[in-house]
Amino acid sequence: MTPELIAQLLQPYTDIATEQPEYSASTQPDWPKIHAQLATYLDLILKWNARTNLTAIRTPEEIIQRHFGESLFAGAHLGACATLLDFGSGAGFPGLPIQLLRPDISVTLAESQGKKAAFLREVIRSLGLPTEVWAKRVETMPATRQFDVVTLRAVDNMEAAVQGAILRAKERVLIMGTSRPSSYPLLADSFHVAEPIPMPQANETALLIAQRIR
Repeated sequence: MTPELIAQLLQPYTDIATEQPEYSASTQPDWPKIHAQLATYLDLILKWNARTNLTAIRTPEEIIQRHFGESLFAGAHLGACATLLDFGSGAGFPGLPIQLLRPDISVTLAESQGKKAAFLREVIRSLGLPTEVWAKRVETMPATRQFDVVTLRAVDNMEAAVQGAILRAKERVLIMGTSRPSSYPLLADSFHVAEPIPMPQANETALLIAQRIR
């Protein structure tokens, strides 16, 4: 898959990123570089997926749109952010595409499954990224470790993950999942949950942004 074709497939997701107010003319995303990095990332996914179950989505086009595209779409809605925890990162979504989009952010990928954590390290090494991998359960992190934003996407136990995210997020929790805010009642006491933002080209998936109440 060429970077040029990746760019075409991602356009519905990436147009929004270029329009975000936090990007000045001098800090616009370097899309040619990002598309080239995503091409390398895709090659690694396809290679590792042949022997390790990284993702149930197998075709390059779907990986680009569902994984890369939706992750970049979430990254475009981060707002002001210096640190980010990707809770249950799996094959690196949304954390790694966000790192490519926002190299100014310190990103930590939390993934306790050994093979997936090894894959994340391989991608980080191949792309020369500063991203950290926390290869243990998030609950084992020191209590002092806090992040401006915590992202969640397709984790096994969403209720427990949301509870863990609440303890780690200083400012916002971003959830890529169901479009029903009522599905996350644990957020109600400490966060204001905005109206869901529909994902491009997705029927039910939406982005929920929960802002901590001060």
